[in-house]
Amino acid sequence: MRTLISILVANALFMSGASLAADTDAQKIADLKQQLATINEDLDYLNSRVDKTERHTALDRIAITGDFRTKAHSLHYQNVTWNPAMNVNFSDFGAKAMSGAFGDPNSATSPLGQMMMANPDLASAFQSGMLQGVMPMLLGQKTQQDIDNDIFYTTRLRLNIDAKVWDNVSFAGRLTMFKSWGDSAGVKVFDSWNSFTMDGTSSGSTSGDELKVERAYFNWKDINGSGTYLSIGRRPSTYGPPNHYRENELRGGTPSGHLVNFNFDGLTLGYNLGDITGIEGQTVRFCYGQGFESQYGNGELFGDIITKDTHLGGFNIDVINDGNHFLQFTLFGAKDVNDGFTGTMAFPTQLAGIFAPTMYQDMQKFDNFNFVTRVQPSGVIGDMYLGGLGYAYETDDDLKMFASLGWTRAEPNGNAGLFGGMLSDAVFEAELNSTGTEIIMVPKETVDSDTKDGYGIYVGMQIPAPYGKFGLEYNYGSKYWSPFTQAQDDPIGSKLATRGHVAEAYYIFDINPKMFIKLAGLYYDYEYTGSGSPVGAPMKVDDVIAGSAYSMLPVVDTAYDINASLTVNF
Repeated sequence: MRTLISILVANALFMSGASLAADTDAQKIADLKQQLATINEDLDYLNSRVDKTERHTALDRIAITGDFRTKAHSLHYQNVTWNPAMNVNFSDFGAKAMSGAFGDPNSATSPLGQMMMANPDLASAFQSGMLQGVMPMLLGQKTQQDIDNDIFYTTRLRLNIDAKVWDNVSFAGRLTMFKSWGDSAGVKVFDSWNSFTMDGTSSGSTSGDELKVERAYFNWKDINGSGTYLSIGRRPSTYGPPNHYRENELRGGTPSGHLVNFNFDGLTLGYNLGDITGIEGQTVRFCYGQGFESQYGNGELFGDIITKDTHLGGFNIDVINDGNHFLQFTLFGAKDVNDGFTGTMAFPTQLAGIFAPTMYQDMQKFDNFNFVTRVQPSGVIGDMYLGGLGYAYETDDDLKMFASLGWTRAEPNGNAGLFGGMLSDAVFEAELNSTGTEIIMVPKETVDSDTKDGYGIYVGMQIPAPYGKFGLEYNYGSKYWSPFTQAQDDPIGSKLATRGHVAEAYYIFDINPKMFIKLAGLYYDYEYTGSGSPVGAPMKVDDVIAGSAYSMLPVVDTAYDINASLTVNF
């Protein structure tokens, strides 16, 4: 464009110069110079306009928006109890010991003799015949305490990227940074399943100051005019309804937030049924995804294949979505669930003292060091199914009410890893290590392999209030309740995964349409252990506190979180 304008100016100067050669009038020369100066100014202005238009057209292909949230919590835990033990098949142990498989019990150098000297109480009970069948073997002294984290700050930055590819094709993505103040390590000490950072929870677990891809997918709408759409990529599977109300944002995910708040990669094939039924917003979707890759990158290509890919599939149907009424039905399954996902953690010193005594001897010399390790599952433990029905009502004057009912089913196969099988504890058997110098305990099977059903309820309301809105929520999960909501960013743990009761109250102050302050309080009353994990048998929290039940990880009785946050949308 600038080249074309320059040629036009040169031609104008040439033609003007030819006419001026025959005209020597000084005034006309002065007038012509002024006209040329004016033309140059106009040309510069037009050129800048063209450059801006071209630049704007290019940038219009990509729209970047986002939100920034800073939050302060005061976290308090009551009756935190650690009472570790494992179920050991002592009949098997006794038979092997009597056969001499573990060496002479009276020899200080034999594996059995060393074990008896290191565990005198166990030796006494064994010799007196008190250990028969499958019984708990204590791994440490029970501890109990209250824990207060008076101030805990976090910062969350989310960048949304949207691009129009074609008339019916678009791309959407979201990059997320979520960190606690003063910590960019991105790896937490493994003291609960909530601290285990993995692919599905990276958006809701504090993981340092780097941006992570929470979402990246394309939408291909109205394929060949059929009303069908296809979407493939890292799915929008977090902050679904009705969980978005407490976030003070629009619906952020496709599936029910009561059942799913978990990142995964996959696809959605959907159809707008409303075009046929006449019911506004009625949409049916088939969703498929993969939660775990068992071979590539997991060291199983050498033939030692012990896990399987975890595949997810099911249906999500918006029965009604007309702006006032929202009714959603969800049903899906997870096939070949392993006893965990690939992740990273800092190994706690306390567990080293139990499971790695040789390593523990050196770790005591560096009590402020933790070694970071990559963790992967040890085997397939069964299948899971989840279903739910949720309803929300919104009035034209901004009153919102909702209720959701969820169901989960676990179908164990009897396999077990270190922390157990699917909703069942492991039974360990004693074996010699590869060198024949030490007795180790190896998980062989689960205590039971019965099908286990769980349920959860979630209700709440949000009403207009001075300067903003006020909300109340309550949820309950039964003994075997096991939803996929581990990416929820509540620091105590996903409230919707709780096996027990959670009550929440909050007040949102709208500073302007793009900025708000939220004051909130959550109270957790746990009834059973293991909230947020399908691995291991849930135990009554009261029994663990009383010492009649055991848990490999610390158990929380009650807890509360008082927090304040400031959110800016841009």
